[in-house]
Amino acid sequence: MTKNMGSADRVIRVLLAAIMATLFFTGIISGTLGIVLLVLAGIFVLTSLVSFCPLYAPFGLKTCKTKQAE
Repeated sequence: MTKNMGSADRVIRVLLAAIMATLFFTGIISGTLGIVLLVLAGIFVLTSLVSFCPLYAPFGLKTCKTKQAE
């Protein structure tokens, strides 16, 4: 797996995951939607930690800066 996520993308995903988890654990969002958002938050954190998003790969998307050969 090569990195395909930049720093800004990773920070945004962690912030969104924190917001989703907060909404779930404070009871603002509950039930099936709450569980779905909590799972999505976990996926966001996991992809941020490994700097790889499997959904970006088939489309060739990269948000990270690449080093150019000199």
